[in-house]
Amino acid sequence: MQRVTVSLESWPIAGAFSISRGSKTIAEVVVVTLERDGTRGWGECVPYRHYGETVAGVAAAVEAAREKIERGIRHEDIPLLLEPKAARNALDCALWNLEAKLVGHPVWKLLNLPEPRPLVTAYTLSLGSIGDMAAAAARAADRPLLKIKLGGEADVERLKAIRRAAPHSRLIVDANEAWQPEALPDLLRICADAGVELVEQPLPAGKDDALAGLDRGSVLVCADESAHDIAGLPALQGKYDAINIKLDKTGGLTAGLALRRAAEKLGLKIMVGCMVGTSLSMAPAHLLAQSAEFVDLDGPLLLSADRSPGISYEGSLIHPPPPELWG
Repeated sequence: MQRVTVSLESWPIAGAFSISRGSKTIAEVVVVTLERDGTRGWGECVPYRHYGETVAGVAAAVEAAREKIERGIRHEDIPLLLEPKAARNALDCALWNLEAKLVGHPVWKLLNLPEPRPLVTAYTLSLGSIGDMAAAAARAADRPLLKIKLGGEADVERLKAIRRAAPHSRLIVDANEAWQPEALPDLLRICADAGVELVEQPLPAGKDDALAGLDRGSVLVCADESAHDIAGLPALQGKYDAINIKLDKTGGLTAGLALRRAAEKLGLKIMVGCMVGTSLSMAPAHLLAQSAEFVDLDGPLLLSADRSPGISYEGSLIHPPPPELWG
């Protein structure tokens, strides 16, 4: 018999995190803990209102499945027990953590994966005024990879100012569905001129047919809001060059690994991203990101404080999680 605990936590963001759909100053997370024979494993998720999920709804979903969870579950059972994918993520990662502790082997060994190594993560610049974003870029100009949140009328000027302020950083752009199809060819050309390597979700999910056959030059176009699970992969073909895998969208590490394998078979490049959360959210994603072309796991760098012990960051280099945290 195992015991499940659900905790709701709020973690202040350093300043504000702003995208085309709005801003927030708090990261609200749900932590699921499984305990068996005195051993505990835990996992964290970040419910996202854009996908119809809330902290209260995710917690309620786990509570509703408590009896079945406490009788004992396998990873393949989790999608049958929980509807919200964020809830599936927290439970799946908690179960991996618990199983690793019970057998005394790290999760990567349980999954027959290579030992994880440090990775370079993108560092995100929130959407703001031209001046504010240029100043933020100047402060982060020593970071090797910057992720630029765009989604306004002044995007061209923002991008040019950021490039001037951080001339040596690699750039990726995230429009969060805010661009219009008629403006897309010019925006992609301007991105290419600025040395942008990848643009995430330029058009609204479900309204991205304009990407089919579009000449994007040297810029990769990556699905984020359009990409959730294996079932959605066929709709991405011919439109996107890459897919952003987030565990809160896929429903956990188990599903994330399956999606990565399926996407790679289709020739899609892999980006592993995150919601704004603590190191506990980043830990399983770091394992998933080991073969990714782009890594965006900077959530704890955007918080006022992180868990202790947390993941170690050296600038933009994210190290594997300490065993006391997860894995």
